[in-house]
Amino acid sequence: MPKSLIEIAYEFVAGNEGSVGFNKIWEHVKKEAGLSEEEANAKAGMFFTNLMLDGRFVTLGENIWDLRERHTFDKVHIDMRNVYSDVQTSDDDKEEDDEEEYNKIFEEETKEDDESSDEEGEDGEDSSDEGTDF
Repeated sequence: MPKSLIEIAYEFVAGNEGSVGFNKIWEHVKKEAGLSEEEANAKAGMFFTNLMLDGRFVTLGENIWDLRERHTFDKVHIDMRNVYSDVQTSDDDKEEDDEEEYNKIFEEETKEDDESSDEEGEDGEDSSDEGTDF
């Protein structure tokens, strides 16, 4: 049974002393699997996804990969609080901003309605039409 692309990658990275760049891994995998350029182009995205999802591998940043077993948890763990700390506003803040904008528009429309009703006569008819018979 032929080896999967990810198994070929595992053996390659395990055979290296240190971490390896993705392009070097992919070039080795393409060669070992005997992929044509067309096949390689079609499978590159799926291979990268499988590499990311395979728990045996870890990215060290800058598209450099190694085996997870070679690194301590502290070195390869990403604290998600740091990832999301750069977000400027939350969805709740966005909703509050939208509500404030809506209320501002509503207040402006209400003012315009009040001003136009001041121009009408007591019986609700527009004073500009007084004296016109239909």
